[in-house]
Amino acid sequence: MEFFTQLADFFRPLWGMWLMLLFSAIIAWVMWPSKKRNQDMEAHAQIPFRDQD
Repeated sequence: MEFFTQLADFFRPLWGMWLMLLFSAIIAWVMWPSKKRNQDMEAHAQIPFRDQD
């Protein structure tokens, strides 16, 4: 049981770095230029302006 306590104590400070890397990866994926994704984002951006009739 002491092994797991030591393992948890080792990994506990790394959570902040792990979450920062995950957040950065998600932002990079969203912002990465891609023709297909750009077309999808443009279509999504026009949703509020579509005619409701």
